[in-house]
Amino acid sequence: MNPVSVVQGDGPIVLAQPHSGTAIPPEIFANLNETGQELRDTDWHIPTLYDGLLPDATVVQANFSRYVIDPNRDPEGVSLYPGQQTTELVPTTTFDGEPIWERKPTDDDIAYRKVVFHQPYHDALALELERVKTHYGFVLLYDCHSIRSVIPHLFEGVLPDLNIGTNAETSCAPALRQAVVSACEQQSVFTHVADARFKGGWTTRHHGRPETGVHALQMELAQTNYLQKEEKPFVYDEERAKGLRDLLRMILSDLRYTLEQDFNREVRHGQNAVQ
Repeated sequence: MNPVSVVQGDGPIVLAQPHSGTAIPPEIFANLNETGQELRDTDWHIPTLYDGLLPDATVVQANFSRYVIDPNRDPEGVSLYPGQQTTELVPTTTFDGEPIWERKPTDDDIAYRKVVFHQPYHDALALELERVKTHYGFVLLYDCHSIRSVIPHLFEGVLPDLNIGTNAETSCAPALRQAVVSACEQQSVFTHVADARFKGGWTTRHHGRPETGVHALQMELAQTNYLQKEEKPFVYDEERAKGLRDLLRMILSDLRYTLEQDFNREVRHGQNAVQ
């Protein structure tokens, strides 16, 4: 199994898709229990949702399930949200706190998965970020995520529709963060929040270095806005997704405009501000 797929584009934005994969080697799948084999915490249909929204974007997609290993977690196992409920580098439970393994992965298993799955994904992502930055002098990593809108084990109430994460405004220039927020403020259908429960995972925090021209932000979407139901079989609803796709297209377009047209004035100023 190829752990990562890359589609190269010639634009300044790289779309990372770390959690949409469902592939699991048979020897690992056999160790999952019935709950784990449902893969319910997948970022379902993210490639379909973003397909065609920014035709010249580069796409880096992890093909393996996050239950194999989570490419958006620190490979050293450091928690992204100390003191809060979260999941591990290799998850042992669902987002609802239910065990997923008949036989839990050993330390050796985890070490192997870091080398075979986690590292190749980030190597591929870093390579594409460097390629695009070499061409433009800057690059934006847009990390594509989605999650069920109601998960009491992880957060209270109903999740906002769009959750923007920039690691407390440190992983990208202020102009880029504001471009996303402004696009969301121009409509009234979908709720949004920035740097709240989801501040950006390890991908955003590790690769986002605005002072070097590498900007990163995470977009966590509530799945209720594009699935028929947030439960098996997690069917994509094209009609329901239309409004969300329109907003995402606007967000990506505004981000590209900010990068290309306002770079010298806005983004360069933002880089200076974080140095």
